[in-house]
Amino acid sequence: MPSPEAIKVWARLMRVSRQLMERAEDALKEGGLPPLAWYDVLHELAEAGEAGLRPFQLIERTLFAQYNISRLLARLEAGGLVEKLPVADDGRGQTIRVTATGRETRRRMWAVYGRSIADLVGAKLSTVELNTVSAMLGRLRDPPVDH
Repeated sequence: MPSPEAIKVWARLMRVSRQLMERAEDALKEGGLPPLAWYDVLHELAEAGEAGLRPFQLIERTLFAQYNISRLLARLEAGGLVEKLPVADDGRGQTIRVTATGRETRRRMWAVYGRSIADLVGAKLSTVELNTVSAMLGRLRDPPVDH
């Protein structure tokens, strides 16, 4: 059985995570911007550059379920934020690439999302505390990360 301390950390981690995400989502909504999930996909595609990513790579990088990423990509494509390109050596495969409109949307979203991170986390913890929390959370990841 988990220790009382582990239960307390788990409960706080879940509540704080949900609360922070809800507040960031609210800020995007108030700014007339798409949901945070859109930012995550646009960010990964922008980071991939002109080569784009295959849907399975987006699933790995974002941890969305396959059915969720399919629906999300359909919405992003309908909005002109991404484009689907055929893969030369795979008749059924597609590469997803961010469009100029998608890059601009990501930029506008980051202005709000980044401000939320600064206000909700950065303004409440010192640099030392931020580094400590980051290191501790990194140990909880699978696989663990130490940076």
